Amino acid sequence: MILIALYDYYQRLVKEQQVPRFGYSEEQISYALILSKDGQLSDIQDIRDTSGKKPVPRRLAVPQPPKRSVNIATCPFWDKTSYVLGVTAKTDDKAKKRTFLEHQAFKDLHRRMLAGETDKGMQALRIFLEHWSDAQFQEPPFTREMLDSNLVFRLDGEREYLHQRPAAQAVLARMLASADACEGDCLVSGERMPLARLHPAIKGVNGAQSSGASIVSFNLDAFTSYGKHQGNNAPVSEQAAFAYTTALNHLLRRDEHNNRQRLQIGDASVVFWALAKDSASVAQAEDLFAALVDPPTDAQEAARVRTVLEGIAQGRPLRELRPELDEETRFFVLGLSPNASRLSIRFWQVGTLECFAKRLAEHYADLQLEPLPWKTPPAIWRLLYAVAAQSKSENILPLLAGEITRSILTGSRYPRSLLANAIMRMRADGEISGLRVALCKSVLARDRRKGVKGIEEEIPVSLDKESTHPGYRLGRLFAVLENIQRAALGQINATIRDRYYGAASATPASVFPMLLRNTQHHLSKLRKDRRGLAQHLERELGEIVDGLSSYFPRNLKIEDQGRFAIGYYHQSHSRFTRQADDLAGEDSEMQQGAEE
Repeated sequence: MILIALYDYYQRLVKEQQVPRFGYSEEQISYALILSKDGQLSDIQDIRDTSGKKPVPRRLAVPQPPKRSVNIATCPFWDKTSYVLGVTAKTDDKAKKRTFLEHQAFKDLHRRMLAGETDKGMQALRIFLEHWSDAQFQEPPFTREMLDSNLVFRLDGEREYLHQRPAAQAVLARMLASADACEGDCLVSGERMPLARLHPAIKGVNGAQSSGASIVSFNLDAFTSYGKHQGNNAPVSEQAAFAYTTALNHLLRRDEHNNRQRLQIGDASVVFWALAKDSASVAQAEDLFAALVDPPTDAQEAARVRTVLEGIAQGRPLRELRPELDEETRFFVLGLSPNASRLSIRFWQVGTLECFAKRLAEHYADLQLEPLPWKTPPAIWRLLYAVAAQSKSENILPLLAGEITRSILTGSRYPRSLLANAIMRMRADGEISGLRVALCKSVLARDRRKGVKGIEEEIPVSLDKESTHPGYRLGRLFAVLENIQRAALGQINATIRDRYYGAASATPASVFPMLLRNTQHHLSKLRKDRRGLAQHLERELGEIVDGLSSYFPRNLKIEDQGRFAIGYYHQSHSRFTRQADDLAGEDSEMQQGAEE
């Protein structure tokens, strides 16, 4: 299914001239060697992109390179300097010996390919290679900066490169047709065609080998038990293999023009694409999906995204919110993770734009918390940072990243490990951030909606004084006790949250009796200094304690610890502080009147 979808996407990209046709690929090229008709080097053209701070290689469609590891395999009509000119920046004896062999392979390939060719460009290249010596590289116009960069050829006075000439394309077509490949029924196209022994490399996945990795690969003796070798175990034609890898490399490319179809979520490189009636509809759909998955920071754009999410959450169809979009647009989302020389499929989801928009709206609704701890809805990567040790990307759990994304895209339950990790991080570093609390709330809210046993009571979005759930009440109680401590002692180095939050949320019976005793000392001090505030806080304390049972529970389950965090957040950020300040002001006026 994945390869078929990528194969179909490749056909569309070819029609739009965004990717090279079969037998070609986009590679990074730095220089062009300009040849005269008699095979002499006329000039060297620097074709690098100079629009940025420093020159970078330009991406050109060139004949597809062979798959390399430690083997010597040359590219037709282009390659790096060690193959084309027999020179490299490496100076050790082993590198010099390998460079000599690489250059010989390049010359041998072109000697066979160009034998009998009458095209003037082909003849010029053959003569150049026959008379070239690596000692010539020491002379101008060559520079050491050119070493190990990729080179192409061009005939002096012409604009097209040699590999673009009709004669070169005919040579490449004969090479592809004469490839030593057995025929079979292609699993992707369904046609009987030459099968690919090795599939082209896929580049651009974070953490994978820089030379590329494979989705389909067989290289152990165990894979030959049925008499099939390498690619014959999963018969895919050479054209289909080229098509799906080209489409995937196009999606994974790293440039300023690919900020719409690629995301990084944990260790997964995520790509997505749409299938619609025309290219304009495709671009609009992909833009909306990217904005929903990774909300923009710009205030105006963020407001537009928020409007769409709120509208969908209220049950309005997408066509009412964005009439220019086709809600039946098909969407494909693929997550790839590195696995040595191979790639793992972290997740794969297919659906309509309307379906994905609804699921993302449900996700943000599950995260909803008041007061809002963010200005724009948090992207998935922000959620992962919240539950990673020290909030570092390298500490994000790979499996958790994939599970969270899959649950969001499918609308299924969040992984229970998400709740456990959020609680563990709060207990470890004492940071009860709004994002972590929102994660606890989202897991519990979705579990309740999915009918998970033991989570019957509604998960409040804002402060719920009527809730009698012990976990939620104890969280509120802990917040009030902390507020009393702050009011009585002012700024201190460590509050009860810093010292006792972990124990209070997991084993309340071991902590709360002691905290309540200490609170009486704090209230006694407040009655002397700020009587109105003390009375208000005592009322808050009494209201919460009255809703608890006669004893504190020994332990709280992981779900109840999540409710504890929610209750603590709601109580800590409620508006009772402003009300208390008003009461304190009234109290001081009463005292002043009594003194007069």
